[in-house]
Amino acid sequence: MTDDHIAALLEDLRVGIAELAGNCGVDETWIVEHVEAGVLLEGSDRDPARWVFTSRDVVRARRLCEVERRFDANAELAGLFVDLQEELDRLRARLRREGLSLD
Repeated sequence: MTDDHIAALLEDLRVGIAELAGNCGVDETWIVEHVEAGVLLEGSDRDPARWVFTSRDVVRARRLCEVERRFDANAELAGLFVDLQEELDRLRARLRREGLSLD
C-alpha cells in the first residue's frame, strides 16, 4: 500500500503538532522549522498550538523525515525532493486512470 493510499484511507484524520511529531519520530521543533521553511502545512496560522495536520500532511512529513535522514538533506532540499516525488505520483496515477502504462 502506498503513502497516497494510506492518506486516502485516513482522509478525515486531523492531528496536532504533538501527534505529528510522535508519528514521525521527531520533536515539535522539527515540525515548527519545517512549517516556517514552507515545506509543510502551507498557509498556516502563526501559532503552532492552532495547527491542524491532515493525513496528507502526515504522509508528507514522513517523506520529509525519510529524505533528510537518508540523504542528510536540509528542509528546503527535502521539500523540493518530496514535491517532485508527489508530482510523479500524481502523473503516474493519471496515466493509470487513462489506461496507459509507463512500460
